[in-house]
Amino acid sequence: MKKIVLVAINAKYVHSSLAAWVIAAGISKNAHHPYDVQIVEATIHNDNAEIVSKIAAHSPDIVGISAYIWNASKLPEILKLLRESLPSAKLILGGPEAVFNVEYWLGSGADVVLQGEGEYTFPDFLNEMVQAERNEECDDYIDPYTDEYFAALQGRLAYVETSRGCPFTCAFCLSAGTNVRYFPMETVKEQLLKLSKSNARTIKLVDRTFNCNAKRAYEIFEYILGLDTECCYHFEVAADLFDERTIALLQTAPPGRIQFEVGLQSFHEPALEASSRKTSLHEAELRIKELLSAGNIHMHVDLIAGLPYETLSDFEKSFGKAFSLRAHTLQLGFLKLLHGSELRRQAPSLGIIFNENPPYEIISSPWLSTEDFTFLKQVENALSHTYNKGRFLTSIEYVLTVSNISPFDLFHKIGTSAPNHGTDLPAYALEIIDICLKLPNVDRQTFLDLMVYDWMGMVKGKNMPDRLRVIDTNRSQVISEAKMRLGRKIRRDEAAVMLSGKGIYVDSETRDPVTGLYKVFAI
Repeated sequence: MKKIVLVAINAKYVHSSLAAWVIAAGISKNAHHPYDVQIVEATIHNDNAEIVSKIAAHSPDIVGISAYIWNASKLPEILKLLRESLPSAKLILGGPEAVFNVEYWLGSGADVVLQGEGEYTFPDFLNEMVQAERNEECDDYIDPYTDEYFAALQGRLAYVETSRGCPFTCAFCLSAGTNVRYFPMETVKEQLLKLSKSNARTIKLVDRTFNCNAKRAYEIFEYILGLDTECCYHFEVAADLFDERTIALLQTAPPGRIQFEVGLQSFHEPALEASSRKTSLHEAELRIKELLSAGNIHMHVDLIAGLPYETLSDFEKSFGKAFSLRAHTLQLGFLKLLHGSELRRQAPSLGIIFNENPPYEIISSPWLSTEDFTFLKQVENALSHTYNKGRFLTSIEYVLTVSNISPFDLFHKIGTSAPNHGTDLPAYALEIIDICLKLPNVDRQTFLDLMVYDWMGMVKGKNMPDRLRVIDTNRSQVISEAKMRLGRKIRRDEAAVMLSGKGIYVDSETRDPVTGLYKVFAI
Protein backbone atom coordinates (compact mmCIF):
# COMPACT_ATOMS: atom_id res chain seq x y z
CA MET A 1 0.00 0.00 0.00
CA LYS A 2 1.44 3.34 -1.03
CA LYS A 3 1.94 6.00 1.61
CA ILE A 4 0.73 9.59 1.29
CA VAL A 5 1.62 12.47 3.63
CA LEU A 6 -0.59 15.57 3.44
CA VAL A 7 1.20 18.58 4.88
CA ALA A 8 -0.46 21.62 6.48
CA ILE A 9 1.79 24.52 7.42
CA ASN A 10 -0.37 26.87 9.46
CA ALA A 11 0.26 30.51 10.39
CA LYS A 12 -0.03 29.83 14.14
CA TYR A 13 -0.18 26.80 16.41
CA VAL A 14 -3.71 27.79 17.47
CA HIS A 15 -4.84 27.31 13.85
CA SER A 16 -5.77 23.90 12.48
CA SER A 17 -5.98 22.80 8.86
CA LEU A 18 -9.31 21.88 7.32
CA ALA A 19 -7.91 21.36 3.80
CA ALA A 20 -5.68 18.42 4.69
CA TRP A 21 -8.52 16.56 6.35
CA VAL A 22 -10.91 17.28 3.48
CA ILE A 23 -8.38 15.85 1.00
CA ALA A 24 -7.73 12.80 3.19
CA ALA A 25 -11.45 12.10 3.32
CA GLY A 26 -11.69 12.63 -0.45
CA ILE A 27 -8.91 10.09 -1.06
CA SER A 28 -10.68 7.59 1.20
CA LYS A 29 -13.93 8.00 -0.73
CA ASN A 30 -12.86 8.59 -4.32
CA ALA A 31 -9.50 6.88 -4.87
CA HIS A 32 -9.82 3.55 -6.71
CA HIS A 33 -7.18 1.88 -4.53
CA PRO A 34 -6.46 2.09 -0.78
CA TYR A 35 -3.70 4.37 0.47
CA ASP A 36 -2.02 4.87 3.83
CA VAL A 37 -2.71 8.58 4.37
CA GLN A 38 -1.01 10.51 7.17
CA ILE A 39 -1.35 14.21 8.02
CA VAL A 40 1.57 16.31 9.26
CA GLU A 41 0.76 19.74 10.69
CA ALA A 42 3.33 22.42 11.46
CA THR A 43 3.50 26.21 11.61
CA ILE A 44 5.51 28.82 9.76
CA HIS A 45 7.54 29.24 12.95
CA ASN A 46 8.88 25.68 12.77
CA ASP A 47 12.32 25.16 11.27
CA ASN A 48 12.14 23.90 7.67
CA ALA A 49 14.43 20.96 8.39
CA GLU A 50 12.24 20.01 11.35
CA ILE A 51 9.14 20.01 9.12
CA VAL A 52 10.87 17.87 6.49
CA SER A 53 12.05 15.44 9.18
CA LYS A 54 8.45 14.94 10.37
CA ILE A 55 7.36 14.23 6.79
CA ALA A 56 10.27 11.91 5.99
CA ALA A 57 9.63 9.87 9.14
CA HIS A 58 6.57 8.38 7.39
CA SER A 59 8.61 7.33 4.30
CA PRO A 60 5.91 8.58 1.94
CA ASP A 61 5.61 7.80 -1.75
CA ILE A 62 3.61 10.98 -2.29
CA VAL A 63 3.71 14.30 -0.42
CA GLY A 64 0.89 16.82 -0.83
CA ILE A 65 1.30 20.41 0.38
CA SER A 66 -1.23 23.25 0.38
CA ALA A 67 0.39 26.55 -0.59
CA TYR A 68 -1.06 29.71 0.92
CA ILE A 69 0.04 33.30 1.25
CA TRP A 70 1.24 32.71 4.82
CA ASN A 71 3.47 29.70 4.07
CA ALA A 72 4.57 30.26 0.46
CA SER A 73 7.91 31.85 1.34
CA LYS A 74 8.96 28.67 3.20
CA LEU A 75 8.01 26.18 0.52
CA PRO A 76 10.91 26.48 -1.98
CA GLU A 77 13.43 25.40 0.66
CA ILE A 78 11.07 22.72 1.99
CA LEU A 79 10.66 21.31 -1.53
CA LYS A 80 14.45 21.30 -1.94
CA LEU A 81 14.97 19.47 1.36
CA LEU A 82 12.20 16.99 0.54
CA ARG A 83 13.81 16.22 -2.80
CA GLU A 84 17.08 15.49 -1.01
CA SER A 85 15.44 13.38 1.72
CA LEU A 86 12.87 11.60 -0.47
CA PRO A 87 14.34 11.50 -3.98
CA SER A 88 11.73 9.06 -5.34
CA ALA A 89 8.64 10.66 -3.76
CA LYS A 90 6.22 12.67 -5.87
CA LEU A 91 5.83 16.21 -4.54
CA ILE A 92 2.34 17.59 -5.17
CA LEU A 93 1.29 21.20 -4.59
CA GLY A 94 -2.17 22.72 -4.43
CA GLY A 95 -3.83 25.79 -2.97
CA PRO A 96 -4.19 29.39 -4.19
CA GLU A 97 -0.48 30.24 -4.12
CA ALA A 98 0.29 27.27 -6.35
CA VAL A 99 -2.52 27.27 -8.90
CA PHE A 100 -2.01 30.88 -9.95
CA ASN A 101 1.77 30.57 -10.29
CA VAL A 102 2.25 27.10 -11.74
CA GLU A 103 5.50 27.61 -13.67
CA TYR A 104 7.26 29.05 -10.64
CA TRP A 105 6.40 26.09 -8.43
CA LEU A 106 7.25 23.49 -11.05
CA GLY A 107 10.62 25.21 -11.33
CA SER A 108 11.00 25.17 -7.55
CA GLY A 109 10.82 21.40 -7.20
CA ALA A 110 7.15 20.42 -7.37
CA ASP A 111 6.35 17.49 -9.63
CA VAL A 112 2.70 18.40 -10.06
CA VAL A 113 0.48 21.38 -9.32
CA LEU A 114 -3.16 20.39 -8.84
CA GLN A 115 -5.87 22.86 -9.75
CA GLY A 116 -9.42 22.73 -8.47
CA GLU A 117 -10.87 21.29 -5.28
CA GLY A 118 -8.39 19.02 -3.60
CA GLU A 119 -10.77 16.37 -2.32
CA TYR A 120 -11.60 15.65 -5.96
CA THR A 121 -8.45 16.50 -7.89
CA PHE A 122 -6.09 14.68 -5.55
CA PRO A 123 -7.85 11.30 -5.87
CA ASP A 124 -8.26 12.04 -9.59
CA PHE A 125 -4.48 12.46 -9.76
CA LEU A 126 -4.09 9.16 -7.94
CA ASN A 127 -6.50 7.59 -10.42
CA GLU A 128 -3.99 7.93 -13.27
CA MET A 129 -4.09 11.72 -13.51
CA VAL A 130 -7.64 11.86 -14.87
CA GLN A 131 -9.29 15.10 -13.81
CA ALA A 132 -13.08 14.58 -13.77
CA GLU A 133 -15.83 17.14 -14.07
CA ARG A 134 -17.31 17.90 -10.69
CA ASN A 135 -20.94 18.13 -9.77
CA GLU A 136 -21.77 21.81 -9.43
CA GLU A 137 -24.36 21.21 -6.71
CA CYS A 138 -22.04 19.56 -4.15
CA ASP A 139 -24.49 16.71 -3.68
CA ASP A 140 -21.57 14.33 -3.08
CA TYR A 141 -19.97 16.46 -0.37
CA ILE A 142 -16.96 14.91 1.38
CA ASP A 143 -17.07 14.89 5.19
CA PRO A 144 -13.59 15.48 6.67
CA TYR A 145 -14.65 15.27 10.33
CA THR A 146 -13.34 11.83 11.18
CA ASP A 147 -12.34 10.55 14.62
CA GLU A 148 -8.74 11.17 13.59
CA TYR A 149 -9.55 14.82 12.80
CA PHE A 150 -11.01 15.44 16.23
CA ALA A 151 -8.13 13.62 17.94
CA ALA A 152 -5.68 15.92 16.13
CA LEU A 153 -7.66 19.12 16.76
CA GLN A 154 -6.56 19.48 20.40
CA GLY A 155 -8.58 22.59 21.16
CA ARG A 156 -7.29 24.63 18.24
CA LEU A 157 -9.34 26.90 16.01
CA ALA A 158 -11.60 24.67 13.89
CA TYR A 159 -12.84 25.44 10.38
CA VAL A 160 -16.04 24.49 8.58
CA GLU A 161 -17.56 25.46 5.26
CA THR A 162 -21.23 25.48 4.34
CA SER A 163 -20.77 26.78 0.79
CA ARG A 164 -18.10 27.51 -1.79
CA GLY A 165 -17.72 30.49 -4.07
CA CYS A 166 -18.78 34.12 -3.89
CA PRO A 167 -21.28 36.07 -6.02
CA PHE A 168 -19.31 39.31 -5.72
CA THR A 169 -16.45 40.44 -7.95
CA CYS A 170 -13.96 42.23 -5.68
CA ALA A 171 -10.83 42.73 -7.76
CA PHE A 172 -8.44 41.95 -4.86
CA CYS A 173 -10.01 38.57 -4.03
CA LEU A 174 -9.42 35.12 -5.54
CA SER A 175 -13.02 34.04 -4.94
CA ALA A 176 -14.41 36.87 -7.05
CA GLY A 177 -17.36 35.98 -9.24
CA THR A 178 -17.31 32.23 -8.69
CA ASN A 179 -20.58 30.33 -8.62
CA VAL A 180 -21.86 29.76 -5.09
CA ARG A 181 -22.55 26.08 -4.38
CA TYR A 182 -24.21 25.13 -1.13
CA PHE A 183 -23.56 21.97 0.85
CA PRO A 184 -26.57 19.94 2.01
CA MET A 185 -28.19 21.61 5.02
CA GLU A 186 -28.50 18.41 7.03
CA THR A 187 -24.81 17.70 6.49
CA VAL A 188 -23.94 21.24 7.59
CA LYS A 189 -25.98 20.88 10.77
CA GLU A 190 -24.45 17.49 11.56
CA GLN A 191 -20.95 18.96 11.21
CA LEU A 192 -21.77 22.01 13.32
CA LEU A 193 -23.13 19.72 16.02
CA LYS A 194 -20.00 17.55 15.95
CA LEU A 195 -17.75 20.61 16.23
CA SER A 196 -19.85 22.06 19.05
CA LYS A 197 -19.07 18.94 21.08
CA SER A 198 -15.35 19.03 20.30
CA ASN A 199 -12.72 20.79 22.38
CA ALA A 200 -12.50 23.71 19.92
CA ARG A 201 -13.21 27.08 21.52
CA THR A 202 -13.72 28.93 18.22
CA ILE A 203 -15.26 27.56 15.04
CA LYS A 204 -14.66 29.65 11.94
CA LEU A 205 -16.98 29.33 8.95
CA VAL A 206 -14.83 29.90 5.88
CA ASP A 207 -17.68 30.83 3.51
CA ARG A 208 -16.50 33.93 1.63
CA THR A 209 -19.76 35.89 2.14
CA PHE A 210 -21.74 33.74 4.53
CA ASN A 211 -24.99 35.71 4.37
CA CYS A 212 -25.24 36.13 0.58
CA ASN A 213 -28.27 33.82 0.84
CA ALA A 214 -30.33 35.43 3.61
CA LYS A 215 -32.81 32.57 4.06
CA ARG A 216 -30.09 29.93 4.33
CA ALA A 217 -28.00 32.10 6.67
CA TYR A 218 -31.01 32.58 8.95
CA GLU A 219 -31.55 28.83 9.21
CA ILE A 220 -27.92 28.19 10.15
CA PHE A 221 -27.84 31.06 12.66
CA GLU A 222 -31.03 29.74 14.23
CA TYR A 223 -29.53 26.26 14.51
CA ILE A 224 -26.30 27.52 16.09
CA LEU A 225 -28.15 29.65 18.63
CA GLY A 226 -30.05 26.55 19.72
CA LEU A 227 -26.94 24.44 20.38
CA ASP A 228 -25.89 23.63 23.94
CA THR A 229 -22.28 24.78 23.62
CA GLU A 230 -19.73 27.34 24.79
CA CYS A 231 -18.17 27.58 21.32
CA CYS A 232 -17.83 30.89 19.51
CA TYR A 233 -18.77 30.87 15.80
CA HIS A 234 -16.93 33.28 13.50
CA PHE A 235 -18.49 34.39 10.20
CA GLU A 236 -17.32 36.60 7.32
CA VAL A 237 -20.38 38.61 6.34
CA ALA A 238 -21.57 41.57 4.29
CA ALA A 239 -23.38 43.79 6.79
CA ASP A 240 -25.56 45.46 4.17
CA LEU A 241 -27.15 42.10 3.27
CA PHE A 242 -28.68 41.50 6.70
CA ASP A 243 -32.46 41.83 6.80
CA GLU A 244 -34.49 42.90 9.84
CA ARG A 245 -35.63 39.35 10.57
CA THR A 246 -32.05 38.11 10.82
CA ILE A 247 -30.97 41.13 12.90
CA ALA A 248 -33.79 40.41 15.35
CA LEU A 249 -32.70 36.77 15.64
CA LEU A 250 -29.04 37.66 16.15
CA GLN A 251 -29.88 40.10 18.92
CA THR A 252 -31.13 37.11 20.94
CA ALA A 253 -27.83 35.21 20.66
CA PRO A 254 -26.08 34.20 23.89
CA PRO A 255 -23.23 36.69 24.51
CA GLY A 256 -20.07 35.49 22.83
CA ARG A 257 -21.76 32.83 20.68
CA ILE A 258 -21.42 34.84 17.44
CA GLN A 259 -18.49 36.80 16.03
CA PHE A 260 -18.68 38.73 12.76
CA GLU A 261 -15.95 39.95 10.46
CA VAL A 262 -17.29 42.68 8.18
CA GLY A 263 -15.16 43.71 5.21
CA LEU A 264 -16.05 47.34 4.61
CA GLN A 265 -12.60 47.90 3.01
CA SER A 266 -13.19 51.63 2.37
CA PHE A 267 -15.70 54.45 2.59
CA HIS A 268 -14.20 56.09 -0.51
CA GLU A 269 -16.60 55.32 -3.36
CA PRO A 270 -14.05 55.69 -6.22
CA ALA A 271 -11.82 53.10 -4.51
CA LEU A 272 -14.70 50.67 -4.12
CA GLU A 273 -15.77 51.19 -7.72
CA ALA A 274 -12.23 50.62 -9.02
CA SER A 275 -12.07 47.42 -6.96
CA SER A 276 -15.46 46.19 -8.26
CA ARG A 277 -16.64 46.18 -4.65
CA LYS A 278 -20.42 46.40 -4.43
CA THR A 279 -21.53 47.57 -0.99
CA SER A 280 -24.30 49.80 0.28
CA LEU A 281 -22.23 51.69 2.84
CA HIS A 282 -25.25 53.39 4.37
CA GLU A 283 -27.00 50.05 4.92
CA ALA A 284 -23.80 48.49 6.24
CA GLU A 285 -23.39 51.25 8.84
CA LEU A 286 -26.99 50.88 10.01
CA ARG A 287 -26.74 47.10 10.34
CA ILE A 288 -23.42 47.21 12.18
CA LYS A 289 -24.83 49.68 14.68
CA GLU A 290 -27.95 47.54 15.16
CA LEU A 291 -25.87 44.44 15.82
CA LEU A 292 -23.54 46.27 18.21
CA SER A 293 -26.43 47.79 20.15
CA ALA A 294 -27.41 44.45 21.70
CA GLY A 295 -23.93 44.01 23.19
CA ASN A 296 -23.89 40.26 22.54
CA ILE A 297 -21.87 39.96 19.32
CA HIS A 298 -18.17 40.64 18.83
CA MET A 299 -17.81 42.79 15.72
CA HIS A 300 -14.66 42.99 13.62
CA VAL A 301 -14.53 45.61 10.82
CA ASP A 302 -11.89 45.58 8.06
CA LEU A 303 -10.31 48.39 6.05
CA ILE A 304 -7.79 47.96 3.23
CA ALA A 305 -5.17 50.66 2.67
CA GLY A 306 -3.84 50.95 -0.88
CA LEU A 307 -6.97 50.56 -2.99
CA PRO A 308 -6.89 52.53 -6.27
CA TYR A 309 -7.83 56.23 -6.12
CA GLU A 310 -7.75 56.47 -2.31
CA THR A 311 -5.19 59.03 -1.10
CA LEU A 312 -3.90 59.38 2.47
CA SER A 313 -6.46 62.09 3.11
CA ASP A 314 -9.22 59.89 1.69
CA PHE A 315 -8.12 56.96 3.82
CA GLU A 316 -8.07 59.10 6.95
CA LYS A 317 -11.74 59.86 6.31
CA SER A 318 -12.48 56.16 5.80
CA PHE A 319 -10.67 55.37 9.04
CA GLY A 320 -12.59 58.01 10.98
CA LYS A 321 -15.91 56.77 9.62
CA ALA A 322 -15.10 53.15 10.41
CA PHE A 323 -13.79 53.95 13.91
CA SER A 324 -16.94 55.92 14.70
CA LEU A 325 -18.88 52.65 14.51
CA ARG A 326 -16.99 51.50 17.64
CA ALA A 327 -16.71 47.90 16.54
CA HIS A 328 -14.62 45.78 18.89
CA THR A 329 -11.85 45.46 16.33
CA LEU A 330 -10.90 47.76 13.45
CA GLN A 331 -8.47 45.86 11.29
CA LEU A 332 -6.23 48.07 9.16
CA GLY A 333 -4.88 45.83 6.43
CA PHE A 334 -2.77 46.60 3.38
CA LEU A 335 -3.61 45.70 -0.20
CA LYS A 336 -2.04 42.43 -1.35
CA LEU A 337 -1.74 41.75 -5.07
CA LEU A 338 -2.47 38.04 -5.12
CA HIS A 339 -1.73 35.75 -8.04
CA GLY A 340 -4.96 35.31 -9.96
CA SER A 341 -6.60 38.50 -8.74
CA GLU A 342 -7.87 41.16 -11.13
CA LEU A 343 -5.98 43.95 -9.37
CA ARG A 344 -2.70 42.12 -9.84
CA ARG A 345 -3.39 41.99 -13.56
CA GLN A 346 -4.24 45.71 -13.54
CA ALA A 347 -1.32 46.74 -11.33
CA PRO A 348 1.11 47.73 -14.13
CA SER A 349 -1.44 49.92 -15.90
CA LEU A 350 -2.54 51.50 -12.61
CA GLY A 351 1.04 52.24 -11.57
CA ILE A 352 0.83 50.07 -8.46
CA ILE A 353 4.18 48.74 -7.21
CA PHE A 354 4.14 45.72 -4.93
CA ASN A 355 6.50 43.22 -3.38
CA GLU A 356 7.08 40.27 -5.71
CA ASN A 357 7.45 37.95 -2.71
CA PRO A 358 4.62 36.69 -0.51
CA PRO A 359 2.43 38.21 0.77
CA TYR A 360 2.73 40.55 -2.30
CA GLU A 361 1.95 43.67 -0.30
CA ILE A 362 1.64 47.03 -2.00
CA ILE A 363 4.69 49.32 -1.78
CA SER A 364 3.43 52.46 -3.49
CA SER A 365 0.89 53.76 -5.99
CA PRO A 366 -0.03 57.04 -7.70
CA TRP A 367 -2.23 57.75 -4.66
CA LEU A 368 -0.03 56.61 -1.77
CA SER A 369 3.73 57.00 -1.56
CA THR A 370 6.12 54.76 0.35
CA GLU A 371 6.20 57.49 3.02
CA ASP A 372 2.41 57.35 3.23
CA PHE A 373 2.57 53.60 3.84
CA THR A 374 5.15 54.14 6.57
CA PHE A 375 2.72 56.61 8.14
CA LEU A 376 -0.13 54.10 7.90
CA LYS A 377 2.02 51.31 9.36
CA GLN A 378 2.57 53.51 12.41
CA VAL A 379 -1.18 53.98 12.78
CA GLU A 380 -1.71 50.24 12.40
CA ASN A 381 0.95 49.43 15.00
CA ALA A 382 -0.72 51.54 17.66
CA LEU A 383 -4.22 50.42 16.71
CA SER A 384 -3.34 46.73 16.88
CA HIS A 385 -1.56 47.02 20.25
CA THR A 386 -4.21 49.13 21.99
CA TYR A 387 -7.79 49.30 20.74
CA ASN A 388 -7.84 45.99 18.90
CA LYS A 389 -6.54 44.14 21.96
CA GLY A 390 -9.07 45.76 24.24
CA ARG A 391 -6.36 47.83 25.93
CA PHE A 392 -6.86 51.28 27.51
CA LEU A 393 -10.32 51.60 25.98
CA THR A 394 -11.89 54.03 28.47
CA SER A 395 -8.66 56.06 28.62
CA ILE A 396 -8.54 56.38 24.81
CA GLU A 397 -12.23 57.30 24.66
CA TYR A 398 -11.70 60.02 27.27
CA VAL A 399 -8.72 61.49 25.40
CA LEU A 400 -10.64 61.50 22.11
CA THR A 401 -13.57 63.25 23.79
CA VAL A 402 -11.78 66.05 25.66
CA SER A 403 -8.83 66.81 23.39
CA ASN A 404 -10.72 66.77 20.06
CA ILE A 405 -7.83 64.87 18.47
CA SER A 406 -9.04 62.50 15.74
CA PRO A 407 -8.63 58.74 16.28
CA PHE A 408 -6.39 58.60 13.20
CA ASP A 409 -4.07 61.28 14.58
CA LEU A 410 -4.05 59.81 18.09
CA PHE A 411 -3.04 56.36 16.88
CA HIS A 412 -0.42 57.88 14.61
CA LYS A 413 0.99 59.88 17.51
CA ILE A 414 1.19 56.73 19.63
CA GLY A 415 2.60 54.72 16.73
CA THR A 416 5.41 57.21 16.08
CA SER A 417 6.23 58.08 19.70
CA ALA A 418 5.76 54.62 21.22
CA PRO A 419 6.06 51.96 18.51
CA ASN A 420 5.36 48.59 20.11
CA HIS A 421 8.01 46.19 18.90
CA GLY A 422 8.44 43.76 21.77
CA THR A 423 7.84 46.40 24.45
CA ASP A 424 6.33 44.89 27.60
CA LEU A 425 2.87 46.14 28.58
CA PRO A 426 3.82 48.18 31.70
CA ALA A 427 6.51 50.09 29.77
CA TYR A 428 4.13 50.62 26.84
CA ALA A 429 1.47 51.99 29.22
CA LEU A 430 3.93 54.53 30.61
CA GLU A 431 4.76 55.75 27.11
CA ILE A 432 1.07 56.15 26.32
CA ILE A 433 0.57 58.10 29.55
CA ASP A 434 3.35 60.52 28.61
CA ILE A 435 1.86 61.04 25.14
CA CYS A 436 -1.72 61.57 26.27
CA LEU A 437 -0.97 63.87 29.20
CA LYS A 438 0.59 66.34 26.73
CA LEU A 439 -2.62 66.63 24.75
CA PRO A 440 -4.91 69.64 25.34
CA ASN A 441 -7.64 69.44 28.01
CA VAL A 442 -6.53 66.06 29.35
CA ASP A 443 -6.88 66.18 33.15
CA ARG A 444 -4.03 64.25 34.79
CA GLN A 445 -6.02 62.79 37.68
CA THR A 446 -8.97 61.74 35.54
CA PHE A 447 -6.77 60.17 32.89
CA LEU A 448 -4.61 58.24 35.37
CA ASP A 449 -7.72 57.00 37.19
CA LEU A 450 -9.05 55.67 33.89
CA MET A 451 -5.72 54.00 33.14
CA VAL A 452 -5.96 52.19 36.50
CA TYR A 453 -9.53 51.17 35.69
CA ASP A 454 -8.45 49.86 32.28
CA TRP A 455 -5.49 48.02 33.76
CA MET A 456 -7.71 46.16 36.19
CA GLY A 457 -10.08 45.07 33.42
CA MET A 458 -7.29 44.10 31.04
CA VAL A 459 -4.97 42.03 33.22
CA LYS A 460 -6.70 41.81 36.64
CA GLY A 461 -4.29 44.34 38.09
CA LYS A 462 -1.14 42.28 37.51
CA ASN A 463 2.18 44.14 37.14
CA MET A 464 0.59 47.58 37.34
CA PRO A 465 3.20 50.29 36.65
CA ASP A 466 4.36 52.07 39.83
CA ARG A 467 3.23 55.36 38.34
CA LEU A 468 -0.37 54.15 38.53
CA ARG A 469 -0.13 52.75 42.05
CA VAL A 470 -1.44 54.78 44.97
CA ILE A 471 -0.11 53.81 48.40
CA ASP A 472 -3.10 54.38 50.63
CA THR A 473 -4.22 52.89 53.93
CA ASN A 474 -7.74 52.66 52.44
CA ARG A 475 -6.56 49.86 50.15
CA SER A 476 -6.98 47.31 52.92
CA GLN A 477 -10.57 48.45 53.34
CA VAL A 478 -11.13 48.13 49.60
CA ILE A 479 -9.76 44.58 49.67
CA SER A 480 -11.98 43.66 52.64
CA GLU A 481 -15.06 45.10 50.93
CA ALA A 482 -14.24 43.28 47.69
CA LYS A 483 -13.85 39.97 49.53
CA MET A 484 -17.21 40.46 51.20
CA ARG A 485 -18.98 41.31 47.95
CA LEU A 486 -17.40 38.46 45.97
CA GLY A 487 -17.65 35.95 48.78
CA ARG A 488 -14.07 34.77 48.33
CA LYS A 489 -10.47 35.80 48.76
CA ILE A 490 -8.78 37.97 46.12
CA ARG A 491 -5.18 38.80 45.27
CA ARG A 492 -3.95 42.10 46.63
CA ASP A 493 -3.38 43.48 43.15
CA GLU A 494 -7.02 42.80 42.25
CA ALA A 495 -7.97 45.89 44.27
CA ALA A 496 -6.63 49.42 43.98
CA VAL A 497 -7.08 52.98 45.16
CA MET A 498 -7.05 55.52 42.35
CA LEU A 499 -5.47 58.95 42.40
CA SER A 500 -8.87 60.45 43.15
CA GLY A 501 -9.13 58.29 46.27
CA LYS A 502 -11.83 56.01 44.86
CA GLY A 503 -11.48 52.29 45.47
CA ILE A 504 -12.00 49.71 42.73
CA TYR A 505 -11.64 45.95 42.41
CA VAL A 506 -11.83 43.38 39.65
CA ASP A 507 -13.81 40.16 39.57
CA SER A 508 -11.16 37.88 38.10
CA GLU A 509 -13.69 35.07 37.63
CA THR A 510 -16.11 37.10 35.50
CA ARG A 511 -14.96 37.89 32.00
CA ASP A 512 -17.13 39.54 29.38
CA PRO A 513 -17.66 36.85 26.70
CA VAL A 514 -17.86 39.51 23.97
CA THR A 515 -14.96 41.86 24.85
CA GLY A 516 -12.80 39.45 26.83
CA LEU A 517 -12.36 42.07 29.59
CA TYR A 518 -12.80 41.43 33.31
CA LYS A 519 -15.55 43.23 35.20
CA VAL A 520 -14.38 46.12 37.37
CA PHE A 521 -16.41 47.52 40.27
CA ALA A 522 -16.19 50.74 42.29
CA ILE A 523 -16.46 50.89 46.06
